[in-house]
Amino acid sequence: MNPVSAFRNQLGKLQRLAQPYFLPLEETNAWQFLLLLVALLAVVVGVTLLLLTALVGATGAWIPELQSRFLPGVPQQVAAIWKGPWGATVMVAFAVGLAVFASFRGKLRQRRWVPWLLLGAIALLVLVINAINVGISYIARNVDNALVAYDQTGFWKIVAIYAFCLVLALPIRGLQTYLVPKLGLLWRQWLSERLLDRYMSNRAYYLINPDDETGGEIDNPDQRITQDTASFTGTSLEVSVGIIEALLTFFSFIIILWTISKSLAGILFAYSVLGTALVVLISRRLVFLNNAQLRLEADFRYGMVHVRDNAESIAFYRGEQQEASEVNRRLDNAIVNYDRLIIWTAAINVVKRSYDYFSRFLPWLVIAPIYFLKEVDFGVFSQAGIAFAQVFSSLSFIVANIEQLAAFSASISRLEGFQGKVEEINAKADATALAAAATAAATDQAPAESILVSHADLVPPQSDRVLLRDLNLEVSQRQRVLVVGPSGCGKTSFLRMVSGLWEPAGGTVQRPPIGELLFIPQKPYMILGSLRDQLCYPLQSDRFSDDQLRHVLEQVRLSELVQRYPDLSITQDWPRLLSLGEQQRLAFARLLLNSPRFVVLDEATSALDVATERHLYDLLIEREMAFVSVGHRPTLTAFHDTVLELDGTGRWCLLPAAGYDVGRHA
Repeated sequence: MNPVSAFRNQLGKLQRLAQPYFLPLEETNAWQFLLLLVALLAVVVGVTLLLLTALVGATGAWIPELQSRFLPGVPQQVAAIWKGPWGATVMVAFAVGLAVFASFRGKLRQRRWVPWLLLGAIALLVLVINAINVGISYIARNVDNALVAYDQTGFWKIVAIYAFCLVLALPIRGLQTYLVPKLGLLWRQWLSERLLDRYMSNRAYYLINPDDETGGEIDNPDQRITQDTASFTGTSLEVSVGIIEALLTFFSFIIILWTISKSLAGILFAYSVLGTALVVLISRRLVFLNNAQLRLEADFRYGMVHVRDNAESIAFYRGEQQEASEVNRRLDNAIVNYDRLIIWTAAINVVKRSYDYFSRFLPWLVIAPIYFLKEVDFGVFSQAGIAFAQVFSSLSFIVANIEQLAAFSASISRLEGFQGKVEEINAKADATALAAAATAAATDQAPAESILVSHADLVPPQSDRVLLRDLNLEVSQRQRVLVVGPSGCGKTSFLRMVSGLWEPAGGTVQRPPIGELLFIPQKPYMILGSLRDQLCYPLQSDRFSDDQLRHVLEQVRLSELVQRYPDLSITQDWPRLLSLGEQQRLAFARLLLNSPRFVVLDEATSALDVATERHLYDLLIEREMAFVSVGHRPTLTAFHDTVLELDGTGRWCLLPAAGYDVGRHA
């Protein structure tokens, strides 16, 4: 991809990430967003002129000595603006800007006016600071002339004006340094919540595999929602404010420079453009390296978290050496990439330093000849240096921030890629749901009262292996099906299809409504929370009384847990504290509380003794629940009426459970 196309591609990604917080994103409303930005600048300039006029008027009326001492010539300049065409032009632009925002008030709901208000306040502060900097350049010019002329009275008067400017500028700059990160914080909160909502919708969190290191499109989604959003929002505002400051500085000081020396202004512009193009060209590699570094650092962090979460298992296996080797491999990958990043950064810094050092000679080379001819005074010579430095700094914004911009570009790609993926998943799920609803409405189809599999083909995601072909199966109320077959034949995959985690590659699967079907894996999920939360999940924890919870624990033979933790609100690290057998019994307690009509069990009693297993299955039968089980114990056939036998090649058969020999697949 050529540089122009790459730049346009990044701008498109940036728009898709940034615009929705300020204006709901539509396919054709990019121009509306730009229009609002222009309108905001018009409003800010108008407010600045009005505030300046009010300040001058108030000081002239109430403290005329302050105005004459610290604001010499300012009242006359303000009056000239209003008498000339500029005053009317600014006010017209101000009115048009307000009208534009008024016309968009319907799209700026849901508190979207807040970021615009904060952005406007930041732009106003930047404009005021820039005006003060321009004034300081004239102060510096007069200071130098006073020193050359040995004008002590004039010198101290100018110093007093400078002190006044500092007193005025410091709180303004302090307020700016507060508002920028504040807006970034609000933006981060909104973007994180938005991404999290989409990530948790339609099982996007399940369909995006975070552990695939073989080239998966989305790695470490947790990092993208937490770390990348903070980096993106913070850097976006820093870059935006930096660009605004650079533009204001450029236009303000280029006028000063142009009045001093047109040739100096032209040389500066050409030098800055060529230097920027050179640095950008050699910095393209940084984007790739920064993107890779974010991924590799996340992989290293995940390796450490993996050791922490599986410490007991590692200790049992005495697998410290292997685990350390794996973590070190991840660390080495991050170190090697970072070493490359250091090399490229150092090379770019050499170019930047050379670019910066040489620029300091340019104003001397151009202004010195006319100074020695006495065409300008020494104050003008000094002011030219200040104006040159300011304009040079604004034109060199990209050069000065190239490393930050490279990291910013990498975070844009990672975050927008994640956003695009979760939105793609949600759009596909919504389309599927809409089509299903339309089909049901057209056929006057009632909600499924059973699990109905019709001519279904089962193919795992990102695979072409057919595990089941043309499967027909109905699991009605109070029916119990046992799924058997050799290891790897697709038993768990079949349960995923039945539960709705996977969709069939062909055919259809009708399922009962949400809440009527519950899946229990071999290793039950233990949430972060109290014992009460564990039992009630996914229902609200206040739905059941303490007596109900204690009773169901006794039903699944966990009465000792009640004795150990009489306070059901206690929070512990339950996956570490409870054995696998206790976790499986707790999952059955959760099942009894939720009371679904259909249950899917994936070796859900593998860690229990036969007697406890029989007891738990009897509880399900008493509740008249239908269930589909996967298991290897011969005793399981007693609790089922039908056996679904798989061979892993796509073939299947349905057999009576009575007299079936489960051991033949051992």
